[in-house]
Amino acid sequence: MTRSSAPAALLVAACVVLLAAGPLVLPPFYVRVGQLMLYSAGLGLAWGILGGFAGYASFGHAAFVGVGAFAAGLVESSFSTLPTIWLLPLGLLAGGGACAILSAAVAYPILRLRGTFFAIAMLGVSHVCAELTNNVDFFQGSLGLNFPPVAPSAMEPADFFYWLYLLAGLAVLFIAWRIRRSRFGAGLLSIREDEDTARMLGVPTERYKRLAFVVSAVLTGLLGVLYAHSLGYITTDSVYRDDTNLSLIVYSLLGGMGTLFGPVIGAFLLVFITQVILARLLDFHLFATGLLLVLLVLAAPGGVIGMARSWRPRRDTVAPAE
Repeated sequence: MTRSSAPAALLVAACVVLLAAGPLVLPPFYVRVGQLMLYSAGLGLAWGILGGFAGYASFGHAAFVGVGAFAAGLVESSFSTLPTIWLLPLGLLAGGGACAILSAAVAYPILRLRGTFFAIAMLGVSHVCAELTNNVDFFQGSLGLNFPPVAPSAMEPADFFYWLYLLAGLAVLFIAWRIRRSRFGAGLLSIREDEDTARMLGVPTERYKRLAFVVSAVLTGLLGVLYAHSLGYITTDSVYRDDTNLSLIVYSLLGGMGTLFGPVIGAFLLVFITQVILARLLDFHLFATGLLLVLLVLAAPGGVIGMARSWRPRRDTVAPAE
């Protein structure tokens, strides 16, 4: 750790401590809001590995939330006689594996598209997965799946899943941080800036894109498994949600596209606005939320982080006269 990064690390550590203490001091409603914040932040970070670092904005990441959740539910129901302590790890393994297979299968054809074409193609993947889950009897999407309680009996389920989301979010943050500081991350950033030039300079763009796609999908699927367990019962409509696809993009836009902490800030901000400030404005909710997002994006095109950087006092760089 360098001297310049030490203050940032201390700030992150302080925030983690404050967040960990949340269930001990917050009312139950705000614990639920905190769960949604942490879950959304983890999804935003996972999406940002592909959409923020590589510049391939996906409109269909809800596909991996749904695939991970349903794969976990089907496998856990087949091994329901196992001790409860093994069911969640088994579900995570099944959900992550299913997302890895799906993303690896579609990566080659879909990553040949760019920009709007890639975004719309991913939205199509999400809708195809939703329709298959809903109409093929094996997946039980129309009937729904029940998930066994995995929280310890001595702990409130809301508190358990709050801390579980916090641990999951920190794990995704650590992975994104390691990628951002690696040669792989530098290659993704070069793809975002100019993919053709990066390829001419020797960056293995196709391999890097596919790897980022799979990593992003697997992390999203794992969070989908946790989300399904926190709900206890899921149907197709509860996990394959178009508002999730939109929100993942909004998190990065609000916080700062392509930054490490931008999706976290954006997720916390948007969830607080929609769940706390605008919670009572049911008839006015969607209009007010959309208007507020438009104003925030217009006022800060680079997100909250970009706005903070623009306010940072500039040092005088004029060289002294000799």
